[in-house]
Amino acid sequence: MLFDGVEITDDILMELAKELLPRSYAPYSNINVGAALLTKGGKVYFGCNVENSSYSATICAERVAFYTAIAQGDREFDAIAITGIKNGDVGEPFFPCGTCLQVMREFCDDDFKIIVEKGFENESYTLKELLPNGFGL
Repeated sequence: MLFDGVEITDDILMELAKELLPRSYAPYSNINVGAALLTKGGKVYFGCNVENSSYSATICAERVAFYTAIAQGDREFDAIAITGIKNGDVGEPFFPCGTCLQVMREFCDDDFKIIVEKGFENESYTLKELLPNGFGL
């Protein structure tokens, strides 16, 4: 896929996700998450987590990216890169929560690629691997 004339690799998509970390609003958990969502048409949409003191109003980076894309008319997706830091430190990979996986299930094929950062390497999984029995009507 191309984005602004550049082929989007997993590494580039992850670097784009990292750019969202400073925009995250996480005063309660101190967990900052960024996501970059690649459409089948080559567009990239971005998201960061936004917490709220009521917790139920908190939204994950992945859903921000998906809902922004959907609001712009895109509904065919190829991959998402997700990265995060906790208390300013890079640690274990940040996987999507169950709610985010279910949102992905609504709009993506089983082979939709989910890229997470483990150490300084990227690992990719399919949606089917992370949500083998997702709900659907």
